[in-house]
Amino acid sequence: MTATVVLAGNSLAVERFLDHAGLLEQAHQFDLSRLSTVLKVGADSVTSVSGIVEQSAMYLKLTPESAKRLKDAGGLMKTKTKGVSHAMLGESGKKSLKWLQVQDGPRSLLSNPAVLSGIGSLMSQFAQQSEAHELKALLLRIDDKLDDVRRAQRDGVLAKMTSAAAAIDDAMIIRAQGGDPKTLWDKVSGVSNTIFNVQDDALNGLRALADKVVRKSTAGELKRAVREIEHEAGVQVAILARCFELQDEFRIVELDHVLATAPENLEGHRLGVAAARERRRAGVMDNTRRLMSRLDVAGEIANDNILLHARAARSVIDSLNATAEIINDFHAPLGIASDRPPLNAIPWREAARDPKQRRTAGKEAGQKALVAGGTVAAVAATGYAMVTKNGSKSDS
Repeated sequence: MTATVVLAGNSLAVERFLDHAGLLEQAHQFDLSRLSTVLKVGADSVTSVSGIVEQSAMYLKLTPESAKRLKDAGGLMKTKTKGVSHAMLGESGKKSLKWLQVQDGPRSLLSNPAVLSGIGSLMSQFAQQSEAHELKALLLRIDDKLDDVRRAQRDGVLAKMTSAAAAIDDAMIIRAQGGDPKTLWDKVSGVSNTIFNVQDDALNGLRALADKVVRKSTAGELKRAVREIEHEAGVQVAILARCFELQDEFRIVELDHVLATAPENLEGHRLGVAAARERRRAGVMDNTRRLMSRLDVAGEIANDNILLHARAARSVIDSLNATAEIINDFHAPLGIASDRPPLNAIPWREAARDPKQRRTAGKEAGQKALVAGGTVAAVAATGYAMVTKNGSKSDS
């Protein structure tokens, strides 16, 4: 799950707090102006809500590193940072959205479940919009790495979602101008199956890539297979990234529609959307981890054959690390942490001192010599027979 933080208060104080923690560049402006609409509060609470709405807020998606920085800066406990009114920590899809610090402002309102639910809804939409923007940037980076053939392959698959993408893109543009949520939902409500079908095909593609290195045992075989996987992985990841981007934007419109038509169900629907997203995320993790696990085995085999196949082994490891970089780039917007270090090729001199490497090389060299020796012996025997036969003829 991806943890998120919203810091609200005086804009300069919030920015100063984040800058001190080294997190300002990772934070984004968080619009609280829709809070009144989300809460649909009564007249008695309007003044209290407006007190929150008028404040500046910053949204931060936490990685393990940024969470530690925030904790070290005092963000996960009450602080004396002047001007910072509220700091709320939550996890996408969790009911518990906890106010971590409250220096001033309407405390009673902040403990109101409706307020937490309303801000939870805003956070959910903002998180999906932020993820969609990160995925757009990822698609541009992948595009630069694809050759013309694979770019055409990717575009052919994405063409299946052209109408779905157009409907969602239109809805997001109109939404940004304050469009009617019911009308926007009518525009996009029928497109989700198309996206799911393309997404499932791409996941199947990743599964197929993982099988390409099975039963490949020589450095040459692995070199060809892993290089192909490197290029094909870029195609499948690009397709998956576009699917996730469209799904994120679809869910934003969906939550707007629920708010407009059944606000009493908003919190439950938000949690359901988060659970569905987590299931899709888990499906991606299962397939990418399976792929990298298979590639790591291939890398170990390549590294065990450095003495006789140094060039092929390094090619395998370079392609493996390039594939891992593509996967990690895709994981980042989804909030999936990468804990896999790059694989390094064993230097030839180091391999020459390794008894295991020498045994592996000696075994292969012996087999080649045996095959070569057998061929020479067969040729020699054939030649001897011919000489003998010719000699007997001439003697006769």
